[in-house]
Amino acid sequence: MLFRNAKRKPVAPRRKAEPLTLGSMIGLAAVCLLSMGGMLLWTSRQSTKPAAPITPQAAPQTAASASVFTAKNIYLETAHPTEEIAAALVAAKRDHKRVLLDFGGDWCGDCQVLDIYFHQPPNDRLLGDNFLLVHVWIGHEDANLGVAEKYGVPIKNGVPALAVLSPEGKVLYAQATGEFRDMRRMDAASVTEFLEKWKS
Repeated sequence: MLFRNAKRKPVAPRRKAEPLTLGSMIGLAAVCLLSMGGMLLWTSRQSTKPAAPITPQAAPQTAASASVFTAKNIYLETAHPTEEIAAALVAAKRDHKRVLLDFGGDWCGDCQVLDIYFHQPPNDRLLGDNFLLVHVWIGHEDANLGVAEKYGVPIKNGVPALAVLSPEGKVLYAQATGEFRDMRRMDAASVTEFLEKWKS
């Protein structure tokens, strides 16, 4: 047969792939970077509509959700709490109010939140109409501990910690178990409830 006697054409041997040169590698990297840059530009233009801002109605009413916060100087290191409490008791008798002792420190975020809640309605009115507030600085839980102990507030259980005194100086209530130590996770209504319960 014709096909049997036909000579096969010799096949040329395959050439080995040459390694990439430095120039071609740089070119390939440039192409990849340009592609990625184009994709990034395209996706950024697709989302031109800004996200709707969180409104106070949509956000939970807690101080922890505030985006900007500046700590206030609430607890004075140079104050003399014994003298301040004595003066507050004199004024409380005259004005028919109770004395509210607030043990804490400016470093304490929960103490700062409590102060914010004190100044929000209706707490600001409840506080002003029924109490004389005395802030007692506790250092880093190492100052005025005798004052805290006298009024039944164990600082080791956390701050802020409150004590309510009658105009005669009798302890009507003391937070002994750190009820407000997680104030950042509580809302202003918890402070309202406390003030309503212990108002004069």
